[in-house]
Amino acid sequence: MLTTKYCVTGRWLPALIASFGLTWGVNGYTSPQWDNLQAVNESYQQAVSSPIRTSDDKRADATRKPVEFLQFAQVRPGMLVLDIAAGGGNTSQLLALAVGSKGTVWAQGDQQRPALAKRLADHPQSNIVPVISSFEDPVPSDIPKLDLITINLSYHDIAYKPVDRTKLNQRLFDALKPGGHLVVIDHSAKSGSGVSAAKSLHRIDEKVVGEEFLKAGFQLEEESNFLHNPSDPRDQAFFNMKIPSDKFALRFVKP
Repeated sequence: MLTTKYCVTGRWLPALIASFGLTWGVNGYTSPQWDNLQAVNESYQQAVSSPIRTSDDKRADATRKPVEFLQFAQVRPGMLVLDIAAGGGNTSQLLALAVGSKGTVWAQGDQQRPALAKRLADHPQSNIVPVISSFEDPVPSDIPKLDLITINLSYHDIAYKPVDRTKLNQRLFDALKPGGHLVVIDHSAKSGSGVSAAKSLHRIDEKVVGEEFLKAGFQLEEESNFLHNPSDPRDQAFFNMKIPSDKFALRFVKP
């Protein structure tokens, strides 16, 4: 089961409040209540078990924990979702299965990805819309306001590219509906390292991520340890490790 902790208990939150003079609190944003949580979780399991997901996707499930991801992101049928840096489309396809035929997932990337094209050719999904755009302006101009934006294991890649992240994060903020969510998951770097390990180790400091999205106007609603691995020394790239990397998961809300 997904284990979360509210942001007020976060390791770095008090320092951010002091740094930015933020007024913190629930501000009317509480976790939604759904009529049948068991049915929702069963729908997540059905999405994860879908036969259209690739064998590589399913092998990665042990370390990416897709059911817990969908729980944390609070994905619901009919949602409008933007998946930033979609890559080969693992997360985009999972989200599309969860939002169903009445929802839409825009799978964004800064260049064409053959793996995503093959995925959609093998199993066309009309509710996935590939988007090629810059990271500084990743949101198509003709789409409605979004319910959810995800950046899954990719913000560190953006951090070492010549991208104005302030512009990116403001664009994401503007693209969401009031009450909409942004979920960021990434490989944890050592505390205090900032973005220095982003290119060499493909990791990023959780505190930096929090700071950057708070500056854009988001509120940190919840953080989760469902991908936390205390055995990770955080001194290697995740793909060189024999154990799962330590990852953080943050869910922000647009007031």
